[in-house]
Amino acid sequence: MTATSKPVLVTGATGFIGAHIVDNLLARGLSVRGTTRTVAKGQAMVDARPESKGRLEFVQIEDFEKSANFNEAVHGVGAIIHTASPLNYSAKDNEKELILPAIHGVRAVLEAAASNPDVKRVVITSSFASVLDANRKSPPYFTYTGEDWNPLTYEESIDKATTAVIAYRGSKKFAELEAWNFVKENNPSFDLVTLCPPMTFGPIVHPVKSVNDLNESNAMLWSIASGTKPLPVARVPFWIDVRDLAKAHVEALLRPEVGGRRYVPACPERFSYGKAAKIMSDEFESLRAGVSVEDQKIDESHGLDGETAAKELGFDYHPFKETVKDLISQALEMAKNVQ
Repeated sequence: MTATSKPVLVTGATGFIGAHIVDNLLARGLSVRGTTRTVAKGQAMVDARPESKGRLEFVQIEDFEKSANFNEAVHGVGAIIHTASPLNYSAKDNEKELILPAIHGVRAVLEAAASNPDVKRVVITSSFASVLDANRKSPPYFTYTGEDWNPLTYEESIDKATTAVIAYRGSKKFAELEAWNFVKENNPSFDLVTLCPPMTFGPIVHPVKSVNDLNESNAMLWSIASGTKPLPVARVPFWIDVRDLAKAHVEALLRPEVGGRRYVPACPERFSYGKAAKIMSDEFESLRAGVSVEDQKIDESHGLDGETAAKELGFDYHPFKETVKDLISQALEMAKNVQ
């Protein structure tokens, strides 16, 4: 197994996905050093995990484009999971606000990692956005795999006429390519694994002040529980439970044989927001009158190969019903406590 004797550095450790990864690592008996933009959020995570005293620490990194900060962060660690990435759908300058920060962030982490010969593996959270070809249509039926890349050019991504949503896809693609090219060109002491998940839902374990501060994907589900009409329409029918994604990251870190691999972890069960609304209406009596239940056609025209990740990384997927129930139960309690 990789990097069991030294701490694991997790960037974005106080975020939705990062915090679940931290908990999974701690549950394996590993020590974790997390990065956070604010000291308060890091301390909140430490305080909430007294059983992990001495095995969880945080370093503050306010600007992910400054590699000097990372040089200190990587000192003494044996592996890195990089989850932090800019997400700004209101960006006005695609290159300045989305593309370059993502690329520079990845390069900063890898350059710092290369200065520490003890680092043997880096796992990067990419996105299905780096895989998706939005213009590819069926028939015939096709399945996205870890071999696929979205066809956006750099010029298209930074064009002022390009929407921030599309530019975000470019940011994920070019940041991930930066990582692969860095390893190829520099031959560092570590190898690389990347994960490209689609929409990620599930309960939270990171510091959140109120239900109004949920991460974007979960906020979409909470908006349905809150009575949003009409229901939003999913851009793609693919998703993963955050707990499964966290396990995938940790397994990608610990399994020597998967070095150099690129995965698209995704539950084989497809989702729609109409399906989520029906689950909420069926399972939560208090929501029944307010939730708008609509039949939404789920896109079955193409697939996403989540089976390879599950098989090679050794995990199973939560069903959508369980994911929705767990999140909404938690969100209802959070909303109750605020009142």
